[in-house]
Amino acid sequence: MPIENFSKKIGIKFNDIKFLQEALTHRSYLNEHRGYKLNHNERMEYLGDAVLELAVTDYLYKNYPNPEGDLTSWRAALVNGEMLAKVAKGLNVDNYLLMSKGETKDTGRARQYLLANAMEAIIGAIYLDQGYGAAEKFILKNIVVNLDKVLKDKSYMDSKSYFQEMAQEHEKITPSYKLIKEWGPDHDKHFIVGVYLDEELVAEGKGISKQDAQREAAKKGLETKGWK
Repeated sequence: MPIENFSKKIGIKFNDIKFLQEALTHRSYLNEHRGYKLNHNERMEYLGDAVLELAVTDYLYKNYPNPEGDLTSWRAALVNGEMLAKVAKGLNVDNYLLMSKGETKDTGRARQYLLANAMEAIIGAIYLDQGYGAAEKFILKNIVVNLDKVLKDKSYMDSKSYFQEMAQEHEKITPSYKLIKEWGPDHDKHFIVGVYLDEELVAEGKGISKQDAQREAAKKGLETKGWK
């Protein structure tokens, strides 16, 4: 789909559309298109990550008198990969992201990771083309807008910490995590981890790191136990 369509969708007319195109170019795409004139999006992702964190921090500081610990947790819930991937899906970033055929076929956690990175790169592109004000406006409209839901659902609480708190409250047991399976080359590892209460396997989680898999297992464990 023409990249100009995405520009219209997010309501930003770029002075140089190449910024946006680069933001939507994954490294793998260059491997299959040697004549491609632009870079992949990792540098823009690095820039966008910093702009995103500043904008969210500034908003929370100015609008909430809560202590630092609360604000830090809320910010983490707004800028984490899961939230960014969700926002990216809502904007149909998938339809415009340039990647290799192999990456196109992967619709699991790895795709979530790509979408989250692309969101940060898009923010970087807006910053480079339009300045901080435009990037901040985009962040408030598309990401910070989710704060009310985050606070209502208490999704700012780390799933592992919350599962441990609930497990100790309801069953007087501290949960443990065990690696069930891992596969893939070093640059593309996948893990399945189980969360246990004593010998009971409560739930399994899959991730591209052991920590991701543990968090996913804890999240599913909360659902299985009806604690969330």
